[in-house]
Amino acid sequence: MPLMRRGSVFYIRRRVPKRFAPVESRSEIWLSLHTDSETQAKAKAPLIWAEQIEAWEARLAGDTDDAEVRFQAAAELAQRRGYRYLTSEKVAQLPRAELLERIETVSDQRHVPQEAAALLGGVGEPLISVERALELYWPLAKDRIVGKSEDQLRRWRNPRIKAVRNFISVCGNLPLNEISGDVMLDFRAWWVERVDIEDISPDTANKDFMHLGDVLKTVNRMKRLGLVLPFTDIALKSGEAKTRPPFSHEWIRDQLLRPGALDGLNEQARAILLAMVNTGARPSELAGLTPDEIHLDANIPHISIKPIGRKLKSGNARRAIPLIGVSLEAMRPFPEGFSRYQTRSAGLSGTVNKFLRENGLCETAEHTLYCLRHSFEDRMLAAGLDERIRRDLMGHALNRERYGAGASLEQLSDLLQPLAF
Repeated sequence: MPLMRRGSVFYIRRRVPKRFAPVESRSEIWLSLHTDSETQAKAKAPLIWAEQIEAWEARLAGDTDDAEVRFQAAAELAQRRGYRYLTSEKVAQLPRAELLERIETVSDQRHVPQEAAALLGGVGEPLISVERALELYWPLAKDRIVGKSEDQLRRWRNPRIKAVRNFISVCGNLPLNEISGDVMLDFRAWWVERVDIEDISPDTANKDFMHLGDVLKTVNRMKRLGLVLPFTDIALKSGEAKTRPPFSHEWIRDQLLRPGALDGLNEQARAILLAMVNTGARPSELAGLTPDEIHLDANIPHISIKPIGRKLKSGNARRAIPLIGVSLEAMRPFPEGFSRYQTRSAGLSGTVNKFLRENGLCETAEHTLYCLRHSFEDRMLAAGLDERIRRDLMGHALNRERYGAGASLEQLSDLLQPLAF
């Protein structure tokens, strides 16, 4: 059987038999033997290749899922007997005393074949592909989506889907046990080239690595595969974080609030933009407002941002903000909220930013809708508002213990009136 060396590790390199084409997209396969010893590699190669053939046969038979279930059941049975599940190859390498102990335990249960499979490694590790790992990931990570809205769930899922697709497009739909350090370096090199040619931030690549690692490491851990996945030391050096510049007071007054300046923007997006001016709320927070969070007829008109049908960015994001000036007038036609963007807030920023660019309403090329939030904070700072007040209104953490309930809505409204548009 032909052996090849990558770095110091030996691999099997073989053509994939044609009969397995329906379940294997590659025409040639490299299987790591996880050893730098040629003698050990020659001894292990037939067994590793036989296991690969069995895995393909299982895929052809349509019982890939069954293989995963059998492996997990064997691992759990071994654990109940006080052992860690090992493949037959690893069982054969155990110290003599431990090996005999396993054999004796099996002998006591000789009429139960599952015992022998669990303790002596009779169930091969399931070959879970990267694509299959993504399918398995969603139910395994369901604890992370509790309280998320439909829009938040979409934005949580999409980067993970994108990262897996990127990896498969570059490295193929590999079984997890074939993702070596060399494979990850290939994926990293692809991102390095994209960053260079397409002027992409290195942080974009690092987020892709993070999301891919989250998916694969979660499946590895929860399915008890025992793999060592090479996700360390692959991050690209981050460039300087891009900071969003605030719109100047003059630009908001003379350009954004100029009569007719926003007429070409759909009415809900326009109202959200204007609501941001004097509240500093995040676009997604305004887009997600429900009727129970909009209080236009209160003594002090205000919005109350709560985790109703969505998950807030943090506990500090739960807050009440007075509505004054252009922000109050913008909210009056929408006492029920913004149906167009309530579950699709990502589309809001794209729509507004495109409109601002095309109509010369960006103060610089770096300015976006979100910059209105930074402008609001700068205006509060210039007006001398207390740090506690500023952080409460922005939904930021306070760098000390929070005592008391904070300023009332009436107090907040009085403080904001002088700096409002």
